[in-house]
Amino acid sequence: MTGGHDTRVSLAALIAVRPGCRPRLIYRTHRGRRGDKRKGFTETDYARFLDGAHQQPGGPVVLVWDGLNTHTSRAMRELIAARAWLTVFQLPAYAPELNPVEPVWSNLKRSLANLTKHNIDQLTALVRTRLRRMQYRPGLLDGFLAKPGLDLSNFHN
Repeated sequence: MTGGHDTRVSLAALIAVRPGCRPRLIYRTHRGRRGDKRKGFTETDYARFLDGAHQQPGGPVVLVWDGLNTHTSRAMRELIAARAWLTVFQLPAYAPELNPVEPVWSNLKRSLANLTKHNIDQLTALVRTRLRRMQYRPGLLDGFLAKPGLDLSNFHN
């Protein structure tokens, strides 16, 4: 998402599901300048994000990831291998309909569509506010998880 000519806001999110608990939306924002070598999250940024996500629910993490090049790079594979608590399954090459986080992005974009953002700080604040609102709507998160047809009946009370 861009909010001006020289900066961008990149987002990473996951929906955490734990038996007996409501789903949780965990996200991070990253502001980068267009001149940066990497515009979005680096492998190290993703590793920090996953480490933080692991701290929240505790226990092992099973991650279903899309085919973004940063997710499949050699550096990322090494970072994943160094985390015994992390198991990663890769989605097919292009399968947004199987990714439960895609509806998060769709919902976020719709909520921002008709708002005027004067600078990157306002855009970042709006993005965080909208994602925070989603965090407290477990029914919405359940819907995002149901969209790709995931059977999570064993995870609910």
